[in-house]
Amino acid sequence: MKHLQHNTAQAGLTTLSDVMEWHSSLQLLHARLASHFARPEPFARALRFVQGILSSVERKNSWQLAEQAREATPYGMQRLLSQAVWDADGVRDDIRTFALHQLGRRQVIVAIDETGFLKRGKHSAGVGKQHYGPTGDLRNSQVGVFLSLATVALVSRAIFPGIFPGAEKTSCNSRADVTL
Repeated sequence: MKHLQHNTAQAGLTTLSDVMEWHSSLQLLHARLASHFARPEPFARALRFVQGILSSVERKNSWQLAEQAREATPYGMQRLLSQAVWDADGVRDDIRTFALHQLGRRQVIVAIDETGFLKRGKHSAGVGKQHYGPTGDLRNSQVGVFLSLATVALVSRAIFPGIFPGAEKTSCNSRADVTL
């Protein structure tokens, strides 16, 4: 019987060394973000939050993320997102730098996806009567544009005023320079 001559791992299979490398990279990234948090508690909770988001937890809400982080209540996760003092723009910039460093000079595929979300109210940024893709008519909705680079999911957390109706009326008026 002839021996297999291919000794490389099959594409798509995750190995233990892959998981260990991802864990190590997440720890390094987390350490780089320390200067953007005013207190150590939200800084530590941010790591547990991201680990919960990356986990196999089916629903990604505060209760499930808190349970994944072995916290008794969701209040800490909610406080992290609503009241904790941290520099979100600085975190975004450091994550962007980290992602670009990880990508190096490799060619990547950019995937752009525009998705509509039906909304009942008018208080969220970007909500208004606009084209809703699944039905093809004008509906009260919010449009999200997602940009993915190869395996990097987070590129920007900014809402771009002028593109989305009503976005100018909110406090989310940050813009990002995007070069494709």
